[in-house]
Amino acid sequence: MEKALKIFFCLLAVTLSFGVNAQSDVEMADTMRSEGKIYVVVSIILIVLAGLIAYLFIMDRKVKKLEDQLTDKKH
Repeated sequence: MEKALKIFFCLLAVTLSFGVNAQSDVEMADTMRSEGKIYVVVSIILIVLAGLIAYLFIMDRKVKKLEDQLTDKKH
């Protein structure tokens, strides 16, 4: 679990660093921001990202449970 959190935070830091290098005068982003559509795009991205993170945590729990069952059968 700790390894997954470390990987997640590393990826988050890398992703946020790309935003710092982005150009500020992007016409499409300005248009979407002025029409209020940018918030819809950002919210959908956040929902998908939250779903992926939740899926990874659930899969991690299932794998740990299977590993525990496997080690119990060996002993």
